[in-house]
Amino acid sequence: MENFTVTSNRSWVTLANVAVMVVTMLAACGGKQAPVTVPEGAQAGELVGREPCIYERGDVEYAADCGTLVVPENRSEPDSRLIGLPVIRVHALGDTPAVPIFWLAGGPGDSNMHIPGLKGLVEDHDLVMVGYRGMDGSVVMECPEMARAATGVGDDLLSESSMANFGKAETQCAEHLKTEGGDLNGYSITEVVQDMETARAVLDYERVNLLSASYGTRVAMIYSWMYPDSLNRSAMIAVNPPGHFVWEPDVVDAQIAYDAKLCAEDSECSARTEDLSETVRNVSHNIPERWLLIPIDPGKVRFITHFMLFPRRTAAIVFDAYLAAEEGDPSGLALMSLAYDFMAPSLTTWGDFLAKGSIDYDPARDWITDMNPPRSILGSPTSLMIGGAAQLSGGWPVAPMPDEFREVQPTEVETLLVSGSIDYSTPPQFAAEELLPALSNGEQVILSEFGHFGDVWGFQTEARRHLLATFYDTGEVDDSLFTYQPMDFHVGLGFPAMAKIALGIVVLVISGLVAIVGFVVRRVRRRKAAQAA
Repeated sequence: MENFTVTSNRSWVTLANVAVMVVTMLAACGGKQAPVTVPEGAQAGELVGREPCIYERGDVEYAADCGTLVVPENRSEPDSRLIGLPVIRVHALGDTPAVPIFWLAGGPGDSNMHIPGLKGLVEDHDLVMVGYRGMDGSVVMECPEMARAATGVGDDLLSESSMANFGKAETQCAEHLKTEGGDLNGYSITEVVQDMETARAVLDYERVNLLSASYGTRVAMIYSWMYPDSLNRSAMIAVNPPGHFVWEPDVVDAQIAYDAKLCAEDSECSARTEDLSETVRNVSHNIPERWLLIPIDPGKVRFITHFMLFPRRTAAIVFDAYLAAEEGDPSGLALMSLAYDFMAPSLTTWGDFLAKGSIDYDPARDWITDMNPPRSILGSPTSLMIGGAAQLSGGWPVAPMPDEFREVQPTEVETLLVSGSIDYSTPPQFAAEELLPALSNGEQVILSEFGHFGDVWGFQTEARRHLLATFYDTGEVDDSLFTYQPMDFHVGLGFPAMAKIALGIVVLVISGLVAIVGFVVRRVRRRKAAQAA
């Protein structure tokens, strides 16, 4: 197909000239879960309290059963305390279910208890969600210290003082979790994999399929290396091989350059700039201190920029704000800076994010220099903040990860890799060049002009359902229902317009209050004058 590339080790198709490349990940569903506890007398490996329940997805209710999986907090310690993880199994609608599907969500720091869509899968398969340890279970690695520190200190989120403060908050959170009895060495990806394997066994499944997204694909990879005989097929969307929890500046720059090429082919975007990548570079290196009386934090703008580039819909909004700033209107940047403070504290469950996501961060690396090269278009603001904090203040005490899982391992598990060509979070070339060669039964589909997981899952739902259902049922990869969907740079109500509307509302409110106060003052004066007369 012209717009979609399928690569396969079976047919020795070569991936040539792969196109060079997030916060809108999964929509919450299924309702709020009750707090998870470990019942008295429960034993490791038990699924306790199992009973029928209802799983809600939008307006649809599915028959399910729910329970609590009891597992050791740290399997390498014989006397480890027990923790509980929620388990939901949505029953297949058909009378003869095929191999069940285990869901592995993105993150880390996000819940694994919500599947973004069941249609096309639940008809023939049980769908199983096992809570992520540190996120969904009896232990949740909340870090209020980090939520506060994530808003930064001073006037630049990415200043050394701000990053040092963030790193100090990491240390404080780790200490407070340990004083509450937590064993931080138990919160590793290998332990997550063993949780899934325990659930598979206790649910009496001989083998299972995996459906994973972003961070979840790393869990799926390690599952296939640790327990290949437990797996039937594995579909990975937005693939994250070892080492790529770190976003490198040159890769981010290359992705922006790719979008700039698409901009040059778009009449509306190209009318506003000769080179979008140079516009982004110029603006990101010269962010004004304020718009009117509203201060602009350059670090917050760059951080939000990076995350909003993951899905293409919000990427267009970011590019519009940068183009407006180049044209002399930084109001959109001011709104992005303000929005960060509302977003950052609840961006993730910080302890879980760092426990799993920090494994790729080499403590010996000079993160402050490497993540912010002088001539980079944007740098890598997210990795700068995480790595810089660790460099300045020690960072999170990362759980040990066996060396063999820090590199790609060969596996014979049938695997489908699905990537978007403009995915800023998990670029397709990493899966193609690093993971695919190790898959003796692997294929990759690259969707042109799709971004991160949300784009792949949400843009062409019938094509995505057909692709996954066919793969799980037959092992064949059929992307024939996808059609080319070019990048759309058009923005209706962008950040600059929203900033002005918000400012107008504030001015109207203040003007109204002033008018009311003036009216009251005049009435009081008249009354006093009348009394004096």
